[in-house]
Amino acid sequence: MAPAALLARAQAQAPCGRAVRATPADSRVDVADGSHATARAAHLAPTLSDTQLARYAITALIAEAQLTPKPALVDRRGSGAHRDLDLDTMLRSAHALEPTFAMLARAARRRGEPSALLRAELAQIGRAGEQDMLQATSGSNAHRGAIWIVGLLVAGASLPIGAMRPNASQISTLAAQIACFPDRFAAPADSHGERARQRYQVGGARREAQDGFPHVVDVGLPALLAARERGIDENAARVDALLSIMAKLDDTCLLHRAGLPGLHAGQHGAQRVLDAGGSSTPAGLEALAALEHNLLSLNASPGGAADLLAATLFLDMLAHHDADRSSDSWKI
Repeated sequence: MAPAALLARAQAQAPCGRAVRATPADSRVDVADGSHATARAAHLAPTLSDTQLARYAITALIAEAQLTPKPALVDRRGSGAHRDLDLDTMLRSAHALEPTFAMLARAARRRGEPSALLRAELAQIGRAGEQDMLQATSGSNAHRGAIWIVGLLVAGASLPIGAMRPNASQISTLAAQIACFPDRFAAPADSHGERARQRYQVGGARREAQDGFPHVVDVGLPALLAARERGIDENAARVDALLSIMAKLDDTCLLHRAGLPGLHAGQHGAQRVLDAGGSSTPAGLEALAALEHNLLSLNASPGGAADLLAATLFLDMLAHHDADRSSDSWKI
């Protein structure tokens, strides 16, 4: 099926009733400073194998975990606001999920298009992957949100959309259409994130996926590209991408841990770092330290933003599959 036809069919069949964009591959992305950056991260390599996609997915999880400094999150310095997680645990979790991501890719490739059957199959694979994660971490939830967020993008990247080079918006659109179908075999949701979503009437991870991952495609990727174009080093560019997501996201992890005061501390504190010039400037680093101090005092951690940063890095990595192979961007 032709790419445009597949996207149109997915849009027509999905039950969300939401218009999810499918930006052309040669589109340009508005970045935070009001200028325009060519959406190099939107141009993704064709026909990656299930094994390659799974490897890229866990590499993105590892890159997110190792990124330092991150406010109140696990990084190379320590555990942040988490008592049951550290960097070694995060890395064990990521590696344990490689077979899960490969199975998600394989299922999507076999089904060929978004459907209720594919949604149900992906959900079963994801739940089995959660058990693998919990076994690897001795019961700690390191990547439950990432299995959903990154896993859907892996599935979207696996769907055949012709010989063209698919882009980030097309992949996120296909993943969103999968997310729009109900999981008919799921038990009633009772996670921390779901309780926070209902209590505070925010979208959460499910709405993020069904809306086409706006905090990845419209926030994280443009921020990452804009920072690189300004000559900011790769580590700081990724930190600034995380902060850009934090500043705009209604993060259910912050809401669960600290309610609205935690969410506002995360959003406003992240914006102050960006307004000070970002994490590569002395003023920005000072504001970042203040943000972390505030979040730690509230025992709050922006885990939702971290999952979306991993998704951002996954799509960015796909952009480097057959372009800029000598780039240092993906040396971990």
